Amino acid sequence: MLEKIFKLKQNGTNVRTEILAGVITFLTMSYILAVNPQILGETGMDKGALFTTTAVAAIAGTLFMALIANVPIAQAPGMGLNNFFAFSVVIAMGHTWQFALTGVLISGFCFMLLTIFNIRKIIVDNIPVALKNAIPIGIGLFITIIGLKSAGIVTGNPFTLVQLGNMADPNVWIAVLGLIVIAVLLVMKVHGAILIGIIVSTIFAAFLGLIQLPQGSWITLPPSIEPIFFKFEWSSILSFDMLIVVFTFLMVNIFDAMGTLIGVISKIGKSEKDGSFPQLQKALFADALGTFVGALLGTSPNTSYVESASGVAAGGRTGLTSVSTTLMFVLALFLAPIFLMVPAAATAPALIIIGLFMMSSVAEINFNEISEGFPAFITIIFMPFTYSIANGIIFGMLSFTIVKLLSGKVKDVSITMYILTLFFLIKIILDASNAFVH
Repeated sequence: MLEKIFKLKQNGTNVRTEILAGVITFLTMSYILAVNPQILGETGMDKGALFTTTAVAAIAGTLFMALIANVPIAQAPGMGLNNFFAFSVVIAMGHTWQFALTGVLISGFCFMLLTIFNIRKIIVDNIPVALKNAIPIGIGLFITIIGLKSAGIVTGNPFTLVQLGNMADPNVWIAVLGLIVIAVLLVMKVHGAILIGIIVSTIFAAFLGLIQLPQGSWITLPPSIEPIFFKFEWSSILSFDMLIVVFTFLMVNIFDAMGTLIGVISKIGKSEKDGSFPQLQKALFADALGTFVGALLGTSPNTSYVESASGVAAGGRTGLTSVSTTLMFVLALFLAPIFLMVPAAATAPALIIIGLFMMSSVAEINFNEISEGFPAFITIIFMPFTYSIANGIIFGMLSFTIVKLLSGKVKDVSITMYILTLFFLIKIILDASNAFVH
């Protein structure tokens, strides 16, 4: 049966290799079970329900990858996307988490339509390469500053905006210990380095008496998702803010998914020269379906995890690897007390390290070509300094079109970029006029 479904011999693999690869993928990405409830919990959402939803969304999305596309790719709520959900849409823009979930649902539906009609690839092809490379860098810095803040390593200052935190704060040392452990284990190429770092930090926090160990059994039924399941705010779906939120979810997830899928599958050796591979369209649809189902369950957008590369490196070649990862998430569902006792200071190193991982594309940007480097720079700095991924994308695209236009490089700007620039200019003008009226 497994041979018939996953074509193991055709892909040069076997059941044992695929299962082991799936376990390794789980170990490298299971930190999300502790991190996602911490981040989305900042919005007022129930952390217990978020744990269950995170696991179930990962189970559903990863199964879609296995059964629809037959690729060794795992899905879960994405880092960066969850930060935009919590810190930009809810905290910075002042909307409810129900509003944000509605944006996720609409973006998931749009993903499916864009994928079915192959518009997703067209959009990616028409966004300037410099901005494609700048977006993950900006998100990485944004995630990093959130991690530094939650650890207490960086704090606010009314005169200098930010400053070094109180180094006597035990939370700082909990985070620093985790960061060192993760960095050393990554150098040693230990699978599950991030998860191990979180565990070490949590044990240290318990030793300092800063967390309470779970009372009773550590193995329990998963917490109910009822507090966040199918909670939407339909009254705001036609607002301009909703358009911006949906667009940002779309842009970030499109680049994230395309980059991850093409990057990970290339390690198998089945990619074409342009990075595409036979199951790309099916994999993109599975990715979109995962986001849609995740919204129904009550979490930020699902995305394909680059950590899947660890399973591929261990020999994973088919969807059976993803099935193995799914089974590990099913087992984790019953360990909620363990994941939920993890303090924010222990998950902060994971955010900082993910920020590091997202910096690699900086080498691809030609900063000497100002018409390319300036918009990329704007995209990168606006995300952490305005505390908004959306602002980085908006002002990066605006600056690209305006600089190219005024410097006589009109042919460098696609029709898609002109349309987006007009859309963003209208938003800025409306925001400015509303602020003036009030």
